[in-house]
Amino acid sequence: MKLTVLVDNNTYIDRYYLGEPAVSYFIEDEGTLLLFDLGYSDVYVKNAHKLGIDLTGVDAVVLSHGHDDHTGGLAAFPPVGRMVKLYAHPRVFEEKRSGQLAICSPLREEAASERFDLCLSRAPVAVSPNLTFLGEIERTNGFENQAPIGECRCGGGWRPDYLLDDSVLVYQGAEGISIITGCSHAGICNIIEYAKKVTGEQRVRGVIGGFHLFDEHSEQLAHTVEYLKRERIPMLYPCHCTSFAARAAIHREIPVQEVGVGLTLTW
Repeated sequence: MKLTVLVDNNTYIDRYYLGEPAVSYFIEDEGTLLLFDLGYSDVYVKNAHKLGIDLTGVDAVVLSHGHDDHTGGLAAFPPVGRMVKLYAHPRVFEEKRSGQLAICSPLREEAASERFDLCLSRAPVAVSPNLTFLGEIERTNGFENQAPIGECRCGGGWRPDYLLDDSVLVYQGAEGISIITGCSHAGICNIIEYAKKVTGEQRVRGVIGGFHLFDEHSEQLAHTVEYLKRERIPMLYPCHCTSFAARAAIHREIPVQEVGVGLTLTW
């Protein structure tokens, strides 16, 4: 499995790609071509072009959750002359707001269904020979019970949004599993444990994506660091919605790697 970072908050010096506070990864798995998240705008399309990646060959799109820094690029998805599979949680196209600011996908479900073959699932579903979309993540520990982020329109009214649509991809390889996250609103430790449960594999080789950790003094970060130390994951790539302070706190105990647009990983 080969993963190329098309969008991240960070860009590398002397590598002239565009960055934005968002996520998009291009993934190749035994001939299946996937896009995991589409960033906030058309930046992923521009960076793909610069990287020599032809997005018209993409077989499927996977959305980690419904926030606009992961779904905003839906409107910029290039015409391919066919219906492309789109995997996501059933609540991914709900309206979401923070105060009066809309923070949801620019496309509602009906509009998305005109361009994509929607596969909306709460249960895990295979998306390629070695990659599984985990669906709704079980939230089993106490320290990652997070506060809602804004509100979502559900059942005719606005309710606190606990991001139940948050999900990930998990890759099963010969040396264990690797996890690809968007923002980890379900909690990165919950995600890793659920990935192990679904795959039956206890060896975790790597994790890349947002960990949604900001406060270096938070109880959640302290417990997360202890968990990651116990797991001894050899390749950690926290990025996007992971503050420098949080990454530094993890790095003091277990090494983390830098992420930027153009990074390529082979797992």
